[in-house]
Amino acid sequence: MNKITPPEGLVFGSPEGASRRSVLKMTGAASGGLVLGMVLMEKGHEARAATEDAAFAPNAFLEINPNGRILIYSKAPEIGQGIKTAFPMIVAEELDAAWTDVDVQQAPINPNVYGRQSAGGSFSILGAWDQLRQAGAAARSMLVSAAAQQWSVESASCSAANSHVIHPDGERKLSYASLASSAARLPIPDVESLTLKDREDYELIGTWVGGVENEQLVTGQPLFGTDQVLPDMVYATYHKCPAFGGTVVSANLDHVRSLDGVLDAFALEGTGNTSEIMPGVAIVATSTWAAMQAKSALEVEWDETNASKDSWSDALSQARALAGSKGKEIITKGDVGGAMAAAETTIEAFYSYPFVAHAPMEPQNCTAWHRGDEVEIWAPTQTPERGVSSVASIFGLPKEKVTLHQIRSGGGFGRRLYNDFVCEAVAISERVGAPVKLQWTREDDTRHDMYRAGGFHHMSGSVDADGKLTSLSDHNVTFTADGQKAVSGGNLRDSEFPFPLIENAELSQTLLPWKTPCGAWRAPGSNVFGFVFQSFLHELAVAGGRDHVEFLLELLGEPRWLDPGNLRALHTGRTADVIKLAAEKAGWGQSLPDGHHLGLGFYFSHAGHIAEVAEVSVKGGNALKIHKVTVAADVGPIVNMSGAKNQCEGSVIDGISAMLGQQLSIENGRIKEGNLDQYPLLKMADAPHVDVHFIQSDNIPTGLGEPALPPVTPAVCNAIYAATGQRIRSLPLSLEGFAV
Repeated sequence: MNKITPPEGLVFGSPEGASRRSVLKMTGAASGGLVLGMVLMEKGHEARAATEDAAFAPNAFLEINPNGRILIYSKAPEIGQGIKTAFPMIVAEELDAAWTDVDVQQAPINPNVYGRQSAGGSFSILGAWDQLRQAGAAARSMLVSAAAQQWSVESASCSAANSHVIHPDGERKLSYASLASSAARLPIPDVESLTLKDREDYELIGTWVGGVENEQLVTGQPLFGTDQVLPDMVYATYHKCPAFGGTVVSANLDHVRSLDGVLDAFALEGTGNTSEIMPGVAIVATSTWAAMQAKSALEVEWDETNASKDSWSDALSQARALAGSKGKEIITKGDVGGAMAAAETTIEAFYSYPFVAHAPMEPQNCTAWHRGDEVEIWAPTQTPERGVSSVASIFGLPKEKVTLHQIRSGGGFGRRLYNDFVCEAVAISERVGAPVKLQWTREDDTRHDMYRAGGFHHMSGSVDADGKLTSLSDHNVTFTADGQKAVSGGNLRDSEFPFPLIENAELSQTLLPWKTPCGAWRAPGSNVFGFVFQSFLHELAVAGGRDHVEFLLELLGEPRWLDPGNLRALHTGRTADVIKLAAEKAGWGQSLPDGHHLGLGFYFSHAGHIAEVAEVSVKGGNALKIHKVTVAADVGPIVNMSGAKNQCEGSVIDGISAMLGQQLSIENGRIKEGNLDQYPLLKMADAPHVDVHFIQSDNIPTGLGEPALPPVTPAVCNAIYAATGQRIRSLPLSLEGFAV
């Protein structure tokens, strides 16, 4: 267990390990740029003063110590996506540091210094790319200048490599450690004066680097929120109404308080906000086990007058009844009716997909200490700044009185964008006057999630005598919490692929009222739209007697940006390249082992162009085996090949896991499923081989945690059709009779 004790000189509210250390004040960092300013030194020293044994800390992202160790701070939450390794690699590349000299620490949460400090939207690399490069380049510039002064040569004639500055003669060199003191006395360079590397000059970026915490992970070291321990800490669980929106009428609190290990039990009124504190009953005990045992004896009378009565079966019936109509217009282009009337072949199909949970391996938890007018938090959150803001607002505190220590998360996938578990822990700590570790059970995590929204699509389309796509129409039925806009993950946009590419197109949407909370689930929206649109495009290709790859390439047309000037928009040439690469590497059109069949899926999301080909076989009519998934991705320059490959593999596994058997049975506002016996994850023995290929383009980089997931579902479903002739239009596959 990780016992946290304040090191000498660390005051309450200071990030652990960051006290009495020089940092850089950076204004404007929140916009993604790095503005190098005055170094804030320890009181009693002149600005930029240095001693022989002082660390060189030119900015808040790095410091070089006299012993030669280079400390680089990773500013964003690590949730398994590898950012704690990738961010320091970017800094180290521009610094020309030897990776073996680098140590990595989690940066303190201070958006005024670091800018955006969150993990979501596959935006971390893109949002920090220039900022981190500039941080490394500024330090390198100062070190080179310090060496040039010692040698009495021009800085431009010197070079840097492997944590050394090299003399123009190529023979002499000075280590960064030996230059730290003199470099610290130099002025911080202007951002505009910095020279950043071209991609062909990278030495570290684009290589295979193991995660900086890999050793701790495989040896079971305390890294996660669940591992946190404080002196005199107590342990808590929190029980909420099974139907969202219910409030506490009464509970057998006296009985619960009498149980072994229980210190207190009480109801909380909450704020009524699903991202903060919903009404419920807290149990505080001497151990997590005691709290959970007491929870099993808890009996609560709920007032469900205003609680959710949501029913999936009712929603399905409504959606089927609406299938022949149109909803609110999102896109109307050309003449869909005319194209359908003139078409050689027309088809219609009804697609559906269920609500699903995030199911991270580490259920929600938080350690919090509310004392006086200050709060200190240890949280595995994806949005630490938002957590600080929420706590400050709820408890009437200035933000500077709320300190949040970012802890590694055992999975996030969008669930930890919401800080309800953080707010609950602080509220319980305020009530008991002690540090509290709140631990959710697996059942809590499944039944009180922010769910991926289910939905329905009535699709129609047509092809001409040559098998060319002539029209596409979709009436999407999804859900709304406020009657005005679709829930998170249900919002269809007019830029949704492939509608911008089609001359005759209609896209409309109907919103059904819904109270059960919905939220971002890995590749929000795209994770289900990819299934529907890519599966239906395959239906149209088959109807037109066309090869799927050929059909998609024809649809793309000439290479171009669909939204010129927007570098996060789809580029048809990049799309074609990944489709062709995935097909080539998977053996499209070539002979396969007996009974094996291929299916293709492409989707564009989060600025990532990714195509995937699944190789499957089906025996006995329903025994599915996914042998291999080939991934081709263009997300710009890859920072860490190891982390990028891992992200693609994880996305494929996560997508298949959800596709095979995950669904939530929602009736009367209640989630039936609780633990993993009812909500299965893909087993290792059933996982396919994942073959990953990257196109290292010069486009701006983006993340991989989300865009690699959407293509896998249509790829597998299209392969099943190739193998059996059975079209998959409803998820999970277990509903269609398939099992692995």
